[in-house]
Amino acid sequence: MQITPFFVRGIAHSSYILAGKQSCAVIDPQRDVDIYIKEAKSRGLKITHVLETHLHADFVSGHMDLAELTGATVYAPQTASCEFEHVGLVEGDKFEIEDMSVRILETPGHTPEHICYVVSDTSRGPDPAAVFCGDTLFVGDVGRPDLFPGKARELASMLYDSLHKKLLSLPDSCEVYPAHGEGSLCGRAMGAKRSSTIGYERKYNYALQIPDREGFIEDLTTNMPPAPDHFSRCTEINRKGPTKLKEIPPLREIPPKDFFKFAGRDDTAVLDNRHYDSFGGEHVSGSWCIDLRGNFATYAGWLLPPDKQILLVSDDEEDARKSAVWLRRVGLDSIVGFLKGEMFAWVTAGLRAAHVTQISIPELYEWARSKNPPVILDVRAPSEYESFHIEHAVNISVQELRERYRELDPEAEYAVICSTGHRSSMGCSILKKHRFSRVNNASGGMTGYNAAGFGPECPMCALSWAGKAGRKEAEVARKVK
Repeated sequence: MQITPFFVRGIAHSSYILAGKQSCAVIDPQRDVDIYIKEAKSRGLKITHVLETHLHADFVSGHMDLAELTGATVYAPQTASCEFEHVGLVEGDKFEIEDMSVRILETPGHTPEHICYVVSDTSRGPDPAAVFCGDTLFVGDVGRPDLFPGKARELASMLYDSLHKKLLSLPDSCEVYPAHGEGSLCGRAMGAKRSSTIGYERKYNYALQIPDREGFIEDLTTNMPPAPDHFSRCTEINRKGPTKLKEIPPLREIPPKDFFKFAGRDDTAVLDNRHYDSFGGEHVSGSWCIDLRGNFATYAGWLLPPDKQILLVSDDEEDARKSAVWLRRVGLDSIVGFLKGEMFAWVTAGLRAAHVTQISIPELYEWARSKNPPVILDVRAPSEYESFHIEHAVNISVQELRERYRELDPEAEYAVICSTGHRSSMGCSILKKHRFSRVNNASGGMTGYNAAGFGPECPMCALSWAGKAGRKEAEVARKVK
């Protein structure tokens, strides 16, 4: 028995090849499946099984493409009511892959239809050697049960039973292979390590230390991070069976004047994936700004209207094609093409560009204390805002700004801030789309604010190379909330 992991950093997704000597299974595959086919071919393996633990919410799975390209059979929870050809699995079902015996545990809680695959290497012994537990159990955390409106407490109670009555009945030596790692929004506090054992999680996982059901339910249904919009969409896409990638039209290279015509249509959204300072310098009016180098997939799935065609503005063709891969991973398939020649071609074609002024943190600090300060709009999550914020800053998280911009005065001047400048630039693009004209992006965000010594405690001051100037600025700024 051999297990090969694959990790997609942008969505913190883990998938696996479970292999014998001649055949293998792919577990919870990502949408672009060439990596599994290449790996199997290099090892002389035939992909015979595609195993889904549940209907994934944060990404579109590659089970349909993988089955078509390899002839493998798709296995999924029977209670998921999937609409594509598959084998539905229930508690106690078993099947073999060479010398490996695979047993099914139904483990609802994160989602109603969740299952885990418990694998024994019978060439060595009957004991469970590994469990592919999807989003039921993570390293240091458990799956969130609040993705279904009105069912959070019910699902949390189910999750308690799935963990304590089923997964924790496995031997301590059983290896744990979850579908996500640190950075995923399918949990709250996942560890950076990508695999574990039942024994280690039994001893150190915070959620498994909560002894009673009611305490567990209370903990798992309060103070959870917001769930992005695309979670419910991806669930349904995975249930019905995603469009095969070969059926999606290829990206087109669109000359500036044709791009201009497309961009003006009501059924079209322009997505600028360049760095926020490039976006600020010049961009197509009405564009969404989501930096490819940031948390691109999550925020694209969260913010972009799913019913519109997407046009891309990138630094080059390679970035445009990378963006398309990420967008399809979160269920945004209607990507028409990208701007030929980038923004240089746009402006040299005589087309109008829009702008967002970028202000450095020292400039913001001085401006906020002037006679005519801007409205400081903090677009971080409430938990980030509560931990530390600039005095009098207004907090509206960037995803809420799509609707809550109506609470703001469009005639006022704004300095939009987040932790680094990425989300604040998204926020600026939202305001600009709604005809807010006096919008400035705080480059460097609260990270820069603290580094400059303007926070209540400056971590830079503890460093030997911070210098007297940094310590003096910090001392002056201690009164800032």
